[in-house]
Amino acid sequence: MDSQYIDGLLFTKLIRAGADNLSAHADEVNDLNVFPIPDGDTGSNMLLTMQGGAGVTPHENEGIGAVSRRAADGMLLSARGNSGVILSQFFDGIAAGLEGKETADAKDVADAFLRGVEHAYAAVMEPVEGTILTVVREASDYAASRTHENVTGYLSDFLYKANETLRSTPELLPVLKKAGVVDSGGAGLIYIVEGAAAMLNGDAQPERESHTHTAPANELDLDRFNEDSELTYGYCTELLLRLQRAKTDLELFDVDVIKNYLQSVGDSIVCFRTGSVVKIHVHTKTPYKVLEFCQRYGEYLTVKIENMSLQHNNLPSDSKLADKPERKAFAVVAVASGEGIKQTFREMGADCIVEGGQSMNPSADDFIEAFGRVNADVIFVLPNNGNVILAAKQAAKLYADSDVRVIESRSIGDCYAVLTMLDTSSGDADEIEREMTEAMNGVVTACVSKCIRNTEMDGFLLHDGQYIGFVGKEIVSADNDRRDTACMLADRLDFTDHEIGIIVRGADSDEAEAEEIASHIRKAHPGREVFVINGGQEIYSYILIIE
Repeated sequence: MDSQYIDGLLFTKLIRAGADNLSAHADEVNDLNVFPIPDGDTGSNMLLTMQGGAGVTPHENEGIGAVSRRAADGMLLSARGNSGVILSQFFDGIAAGLEGKETADAKDVADAFLRGVEHAYAAVMEPVEGTILTVVREASDYAASRTHENVTGYLSDFLYKANETLRSTPELLPVLKKAGVVDSGGAGLIYIVEGAAAMLNGDAQPERESHTHTAPANELDLDRFNEDSELTYGYCTELLLRLQRAKTDLELFDVDVIKNYLQSVGDSIVCFRTGSVVKIHVHTKTPYKVLEFCQRYGEYLTVKIENMSLQHNNLPSDSKLADKPERKAFAVVAVASGEGIKQTFREMGADCIVEGGQSMNPSADDFIEAFGRVNADVIFVLPNNGNVILAAKQAAKLYADSDVRVIESRSIGDCYAVLTMLDTSSGDADEIEREMTEAMNGVVTACVSKCIRNTEMDGFLLHDGQYIGFVGKEIVSADNDRRDTACMLADRLDFTDHEIGIIVRGADSDEAEAEEIASHIRKAHPGREVFVINGGQEIYSYILIIE
């Protein structure tokens, strides 16, 4: 069908169709950035982000402006990975462009997409061309420059240019050309728009191949809260409040009124206004108080209240959290995977560990949950992965209860160095942040992992199953033997200005083998201290840190 106008109901169907099509191709998108080690998760991250918005159910006679805003808000909280965050910001811009509209024609959609591009670029400090950003910008510019009788025609032109730009991404980004792939985020975006366009055309949608990319469901265990239980974790309370003219002056209403009240009855606060709708997320033991207070200013579009004691995923795995801890001045939230690494970071001073890392990026909402648990005036966040930084920053913007500062740590080694030097005794947040950032200078992190395909990179002829050692994105050693690969990798590291070496062994490693690697380093660099940590991480057999 040639749709001249899109309303709230149809917009919802388009979002769901886009998510379904991406679900059918998520593994393909993952494979585009799984090269040559299995750390690619762009497809999964984008899908989980989309699913955060696809669950929106339009209310009766609800216009496209309101529906697109609720979908965007869901994506903002669900966003994970760089591509997921950029995607959520793109839809945030679309919602801004459609604000107040009941329906949208092709021109409205074109303008909203351009607004989405602006938001997507603004989310990235240093935008890189040859990525999803380039694909969405060039496609939006091209489609907006043409005249369309209906939305179907607009999407057709968008896809034409998006595919053309995607094919050119290897010429814009050398790492893609070296790997022989196109940009994974751009490919994921195209699958989303293709799904929406197919639905709009009345074409059959591809069936989902699996549900492996959906977020783990919160399983209810009723035994966690029986007749004798005490309310320990409180209620996760999520609301959409429509401000009412009969109750407040819409032009003069200040959302800080609600934020300030939420701080008195709970934590893990997210509260922001878009148009006449206020999005509220809070953990509280008294949700009825929140409902009563907020209803002074409007009426509820949606209400969700969950006892967190019944939710596996809401229970902190790294602490025996009882009642909300006493408010403190400073706290550190760090991202890590592998029980050994997590325990090490706790012992070094991290107040809360967010589960995640390579191939398992936490969402903005995961960070917000952690922020609430630590209950501090100033929270320092250590993402420890370049693909996690944007989600952490997005959560920091949404969280209203603390001053959240993201330290752009990109590896486990960065985090180790920061925690080693952590000192909050000055009481000066700016000074502490500066010292944490400086602590990462000079730290070197190298990794050993297993290659998953035959290829040629960085002068090495690699084959499936071979072990490879790399520093950053550069492969510097390769061998069929895991120990030899690690030793050759260590030999390539410059210990001149470094006194300490840490070997973090993964889940597939061997204790005796790790000690052999440590002995190799000690012999090659007399006087250096070398320690072995049983990290238990996946993907990386060994992580070598020198500081």
